[in-house]
Amino acid sequence: MEPINETHLSQPGLLVVDVAAADDATALAFQQLLVQRWATATAERTTRDVGQPGVRLRCYLDLRQPNAPAQEPPTAG
Repeated sequence: MEPINETHLSQPGLLVVDVAAADDATALAFQQLLVQRWATATAERTTRDVGQPGVRLRCYLDLRQPNAPAQEPPTAG
């Protein structure tokens, strides 16, 4: 992963999220959960570090701009 610099976090409410996961599907599924909740600059693909297990993904969130309220899980009825 590249280092985080000041422009990534220039204002309160901006986040850089680094994800480490076992596989692409897991990392991208987690990113999708973030996208459903906040304005997110997404990663198109994961990266792999040679000699290291799993994959990595970096995305950028803006907590000041919610996309939608968190969805409640369905209730049994």
